[in-house]
Amino acid sequence: MSEREREELLKELYDKTLVGNGPAVIELTNQGLASGLGPETLLYEALIPSLEEVGARFERGDFFVPEMLIAGKAMAGALEILRPLLAETGAETIGTIVMGTVKGDVHDIGKNLVNIMFEGAGFHVIDLGVQVAPEKFIEAIKQHKPDIVGFSAFLTTTMPMFKANINALTKSGLRDQVIVMVGGAPVTQEYADVVGADGYAADASAAVVRAKELLLQRKKDMANA
Repeated sequence: MSEREREELLKELYDKTLVGNGPAVIELTNQGLASGLGPETLLYEALIPSLEEVGARFERGDFFVPEMLIAGKAMAGALEILRPLLAETGAETIGTIVMGTVKGDVHDIGKNLVNIMFEGAGFHVIDLGVQVAPEKFIEAIKQHKPDIVGFSAFLTTTMPMFKANINALTKSGLRDQVIVMVGGAPVTQEYADVVGADGYAADASAAVVRAKELLLQRKKDMANA
């Protein structure tokens, strides 16, 4: 595969993900692999940059929720193919994250996009879905022993569940064992600080960066303990 063909394929994969053309994304992913491109190349040079652009357009108001959903779905199709290959190449799992939309809230678009970004970055994601009660988070933490737990809320009325969840973690003696991250459209850094979360991010790509920082900090703290 010549350099030009490589660039063209990656650009097309980027473009098709951007517009959410699922079948084309799968076809191009398979084509790229057959031509000798590694799964990491497809992920980091086409799929993730495309999803980041989707996020940027959404923030500017050029894209709306349906466009974000379609692009996320298209990328999820490519990830189905790449996930086992990434595991084979020994693309190490950076960490495990348990994720869910809090009780009383059924919004999952933001959460799903964050999950895709986390998976793409090498995290193992356990998605508990929507309307997740504090007890269910506790259960999942005990079972999977994640590094991070992520609470998502889309409504101002469900944001107080962050505090309820953190209280439940404290009560069950798990609070010090996990990094707590919060996010969602109405959430701010100030609010995250008030409820006692460890981390907050405004969008999916920032969430990955922040999660990596928090994990690094935790490792340092444990080494110095």
